[in-house]
Amino acid sequence: MAKLADGLRVIDADSHMTERHDLFTERAPKGYEDRVPHVEHIDGMDMWVIEGKTFGKAGSGGTVDHDGKKHPFRASQGGSWTIDDVHPAAWDPAERLRLMDDLGIHAQVLYPNEIGIGGQNLRNSVQDEVLLRLCVELYNDAMAEVQERSGNRLLPMPIMPAWDIEACVREARRCAAQGARGVNMTADPQDSGSPDLGDRAWDPFWEVCAGLDLPVHFHIGASQTALAYFGTTFWPSQDHYVKPAIGGASLFQNNSRVLLNSAYSGMFDRHPDLKMVSVESGIGWVPFMLEAMDYELEENAPAHAKKLQKLPSEYFRDNWYATFWFETGRGDLQHLVDQVGEDKILFETDFPHPTCLHPNPVELVGETIATLRPETQRKVMGENAAKLYRI
Repeated sequence: MAKLADGLRVIDADSHMTERHDLFTERAPKGYEDRVPHVEHIDGMDMWVIEGKTFGKAGSGGTVDHDGKKHPFRASQGGSWTIDDVHPAAWDPAERLRLMDDLGIHAQVLYPNEIGIGGQNLRNSVQDEVLLRLCVELYNDAMAEVQERSGNRLLPMPIMPAWDIEACVREARRCAAQGARGVNMTADPQDSGSPDLGDRAWDPFWEVCAGLDLPVHFHIGASQTALAYFGTTFWPSQDHYVKPAIGGASLFQNNSRVLLNSAYSGMFDRHPDLKMVSVESGIGWVPFMLEAMDYELEENAPAHAKKLQKLPSEYFRDNWYATFWFETGRGDLQHLVDQVGEDKILFETDFPHPTCLHPNPVELVGETIATLRPETQRKVMGENAAKLYRI
């Protein structure tokens, strides 16, 4: 393995924790045990059920088996695997910490699986506002407990009730009081009946997130709109195993629309301390988009461009982060990092998802990372995340 910079502390800014089958029921108030999300065996398959309706297969949420072997999406996460088939570190916090110790990873940021990466599956399944609020709080309380028991090495991003802006404000404050280091937000709250994120109605939420030092995270595929995009980018004639590869690669660049919309909306002029993170999107598209977003706005809406306090690309520099894991910069990663900004990049592994770095993430990127300047290595692999997440 190539020699890496001295003092490197690796922080993984994107991994996933599969929901245990009793995550909601063990905390449910009396009378709600059968109403909150729980697992039932239906037609030979474990299914998540809420209010008597299924909202998804209670699957593995991962592609790594007990022996540490990674399998294709179609054969594992998208196939017949259950939570018993995936590596225990996919759902057991104690096993996750043991694996992190083995891999030399100090801390991990966690996102959900079965409830929707942005929590959107809850809203899609039930309309009862009281029950919805309860489900959000039960999940976030469980994740706060995971964080506390890990000694802040596991940092789950709490989901937000995107269908209710005032509820988002309250939940962000509640989670901050429990020690949360950010929030997990859908890019398309309009899917749930709220205004889109450019509407000034969201200003109270942005104010709270900026004031409480809660970066807002937009993970790829964290909305119904994004998942629909995932399922329509491939040609129907493509191989069954090729389709998720096309959909997944398409989702990376799909996150650029959040950057574009946020920069053009003026939200950062009103909330200059607000931080956002594009999660699991890679960084290769960023330099082109920084040029394109300046050019397109000036060409199409010069009057609007004059209303903004900065060039659109400068909002990425001041308000955004992006994660990377497999990219090499076509043989010159330092050049790519310099174009994006070495202070704006976070390292991730995506464990235990199909494109995760496995079985040894630090070793797998070692040759590429070793080409970076030592100070760049330390920032990208951990220091930027440590600052953002107060580790």
